[in-house]
Amino acid sequence: MTTPRVKPRKTPAQARSAETVRVILEAAARILETRGLDGYTTNAVAELAGVSVGSLYQYFPGKDALTASLLDRETGIFLASMEYPDPVADSRAALDHLIGACVKHQLRRPELARVLDFEEQRLPLRDQQEGLAARLTGTITEILTRLPVDTEEAPRVMAGDIFAMTRGIVDAAGERGETDEVRLRLRVARAVYGYLGLAQAR
Repeated sequence: MTTPRVKPRKTPAQARSAETVRVILEAAARILETRGLDGYTTNAVAELAGVSVGSLYQYFPGKDALTASLLDRETGIFLASMEYPDPVADSRAALDHLIGACVKHQLRRPELARVLDFEEQRLPLRDQQEGLAARLTGTITEILTRLPVDTEEAPRVMAGDIFAMTRGIVDAAGERGETDEVRLRLRVARAVYGYLGLAQAR
């Protein structure tokens, strides 16, 4: 079985090249949103982006590399959204913010998120997945050490549970096509605060 090629062919060094890559990635996202995987071809992406297929292949060796770069882009957007100004001063607000960021990211572009969730499991992206999980778990651990949580479990273990719980609920909601951000956020918060044994803020 051939391992998918997921690395970009080259990294754009100039502003014009970076803009070309940005346009190609956004075209890929829109194709996945509107046509799904069946309509996701390099020809379709190139046509929507307004570039030649040859230009696309200058940067990406194929669809899998294009998808991997799109996943990197979306992960970067999520990581930026999860940052909280001062998690030390208000840990509960920081936890609420993190829950909201997870929900908002899933529902920001739900069709795209659903397809990318599937592709993320198919492609050989274990290092990226583990890196994201480690960063999120570290953030949650930092928050937990400042919350009045009475438990025998280590904060790192609890953080891993919360990460798995949140991701499971959010991904399942995405698969069902849910669009109500408020209700989904409340369900995730209820699960997380219930697990921690803390009263959920109203």
